[in-house]
This record gives sequence, structure tokens and C-alpha cells, in this order.
Amino acid sequence: MRRNAIIKFGFWGLFLVSMLTHAQVDFNAKPTDDLGEVDDQFQELFFEALKQKGIENYNRAVEGFQKCIVLKPEESVLYFEMGKSYNKLKNFGAAEEALKKAVKLVPSNEWYLDELYDVYAQQNDYDKAIKTIKQLVKYHPDYKEDLATLYVRTKDYDEAIKVLDELDLEFGISQNRDFLRNQIYDATGQKKEQIEKLEERVDNNPDQESNYLALIYRYSESGDTEKAFETAKKLLEINPESQLVHLALYKFYLDDNQPEKAIESMNIAMKSPQIKPEAKLLVLSDFVKFVGENPQYEEDLVEVSALVGDSNDAKTLVELAQYYLAKGEKEKAIKYFTEALKLEGDNYNITRNIVVLHIDLEQYELALKKASEALVKYPSQPELYLMAGLSLNKTNRYKEAIEQLNMGLDYVIDNPKLESDIYYQIAQSYLGLNQPKEAKRFSDKANNIEIPK
Repeated sequence: MRRNAIIKFGFWGLFLVSMLTHAQVDFNAKPTDDLGEVDDQFQELFFEALKQKGIENYNRAVEGFQKCIVLKPEESVLYFEMGKSYNKLKNFGAAEEALKKAVKLVPSNEWYLDELYDVYAQQNDYDKAIKTIKQLVKYHPDYKEDLATLYVRTKDYDEAIKVLDELDLEFGISQNRDFLRNQIYDATGQKKEQIEKLEERVDNNPDQESNYLALIYRYSESGDTEKAFETAKKLLEINPESQLVHLALYKFYLDDNQPEKAIESMNIAMKSPQIKPEAKLLVLSDFVKFVGENPQYEEDLVEVSALVGDSNDAKTLVELAQYYLAKGEKEKAIKYFTEALKLEGDNYNITRNIVVLHIDLEQYELALKKASEALVKYPSQPELYLMAGLSLNKTNRYKEAIEQLNMGLDYVIDNPKLESDIYYQIAQSYLGLNQPKEAKRFSDKANNIEIPK
């Protein structure tokens, strides 16, 4: 299965040469007897079958290879090509039968075994796949990793771990194999064995940062924060330039009531190009929460905010905006929401928050401008018509307000609260136009709508 790309890439040269050499047929020689006529006929049938396979006409290809087999029943490549065509047709029974014949004729052919393995893999027939891949392992180590995966699927975890250990010993540690290994530990609940393996790696490779980080994570996951903290500090001693370790350290410092060190680690994490935006968002969330409980450190948050201002992560900016919103600092909230919107221009919620905040700050002209711009992009959002209408009312443009609000009503679906708010604003427009009867009519409409509690 892993080698299929190689098979497809090299087929036209490799297999034709193999088959023709094995048959010892000179297709350029003129036929001098019946044997020559057979070879001529075989050549025509074979290349026609290959052509049909190449244009994905697999049924016709199978028919062609069957005719070739009648003429040369001992040619293994014919069964191989027929098996591949059956495999494409999802006729797995026929594919298996043909490929097993090819393997019987040439047991050492890697490509035949690989295609047979693919047939079993597609059917999730793990027992047969394992039997086949054991034959393939000697050709390429990648197959051995597949073998470990198959053992996991058959829940033969001990054999899977054994294979992974052999691969690690031979080729070194691999992220993919570690992922598979962790799946096994999670499935079997072997947390102790998992930690022991990581401890062994740290002892054997004391300069390898990734081993420490994995061990810190597993200690933390198992609730042994003391060992996790000690391991993090040990990594910092060995590698003072480590940035990733601070993702763990700041939490430990916070829990250990060492806020100055925690803030130092947070700053390193937030500045680090090695740390992904998603992880920085978690750091910032913790930072915001910490400052909320310890306002004396707000200046430190301001410094981090300056870093985040150049961030390419909208979520981080939104997190800061929400922080300032919770503190009632709406101007700062608008600033960070606006920065976030530059990165996520199609985020309606950010757009809505900006308009709402301008209204809260009684910046009605700005609110109207932002709402009008947003309506170009979101013409079916009734909230935007309401906010535009309210802003127009506040700036004494009552007729324009009524026009906007009536347009918004057309888009209200199953939202009685929003519908009532729009009617109320229309009533306010008519009051502004000194039409009290119309104002009362719409005010009554607003009051008569039953709003679920």
C-alpha cells in the first residue's frame, strides 16, 4: 500500500521489461512459425489490455489479461495486472485470487505482495494483512510501521509495542511512532509504563528537549505536578534558551505563588516564534484571568498587549478585547476587535461587537458607518438594520431610520425579541416625526409580541 505510488510511477518501464525479458520474446523478429504468430497475438492483446487499464476501463482490461493468460499461463505479471484491475473494480475476491497466483509464481516479488496487502487493507481484513506484511517487512522498514498499526487495530498491543521498540532502536525516535505508542498507552491505561519509557529517554538523551516536554506533559496529565515542575526546571537548567518549556513553567509558578517568575515565563511564551498562536491564546487567557484577580500586575498585561497588537492570530486579539470589555474599557475593546477584524474580515460576530460598542459609547455616526459597511457584506442580518436604524434615530434622521428598520423586518425569522426591538425603534422614529398615532401603533406592536423568558 505504501509503495503504490512507486508502482504506478515505474510500471511502464519496470514491468514491461520484467515480463518481456522473462518471456524471452523478440517482438521485432518476423514470425516464422506458429510460435511467432502466438507471440504476435500476445503482444497485441497485452498492450491493448494495458491501454484499457490506463484509461481506467478496468473491465475491458481484465478481459484482455484473461486472454493473455490463455496464451501464457505462467506469466506472473499477467495475474498481477489482472489483480490490480480487479482491485480497482472493488472485486476483492477476484483480486485476491489473481494476486495469490502471481505471488505463487514469484514469491519474492515485493510489488505483488504489496498489492495483495492493499486488497486486504481495503477490506479491513487485518489477519491476512498482517500475514502478508510480515513477508514485506524485509523489503522496506516502512512496512514494519504498518505492521505496528495493524497490531493496534487487532488490539495486539504487546506485539505493537515490541515492533515500535525495535524501530526506535534501529532508526531513532519518530513523532508518528510516538503518536501510535501513546494511542496504545491510552487504550490500555498503561500510564506508568508510558512515563517509565519517557524517563528512560530523558536519562539516555539528556540534551533532547522533546523528551522533557513529553515527560512534563505526562506527569501533569497523571496529576503529578511536583514531578512535572521539577522536570521543567531541570530542562531549563540544561537548556536555558528553551522557549517551549515556559508553556508549562508559568502555570507551575502561578500554582507555587511565584507571580514574578510566572509573568516572566508568560512573556517569553508570548514572544516566542516557536509557540503556535493557539497555545499563546491559552497563555493569554491565563494571563488575563491572573490579572483579573491580581490587578497590580496590569502593567505587565499592557506590555503583552503591545506584543499581541502585532499578532497574526485573531483569537488572541479577541481574547484581549473581551478582557477590556469585561473591565468596562470599551475603547480598548474596540481597538482589539478592530485589529482582529483585519485578520478575519468575514467574522460577523466581531463586526457586530464593534457596532454595538460604538452605540454603547454613543458614537452614533461611527456606528452607522460601520453598520452600513457591514450591510454590504451581510445584507440579510436584521440586527444590522436595527443598529443602523437606532443610530439614524439618535442623529434625527427619522425617515431614513424607518426605511432601514422596515428593511430589517423582512429578514426577521423566529426572533420575537429582535422583532419587538425593531418595532420600538420605528415608534421612536414616528415620535421624532411628530406622528404620535403612528408611534403608538408601532409601540403597541412591540408590546404585544410575546417574548419567551
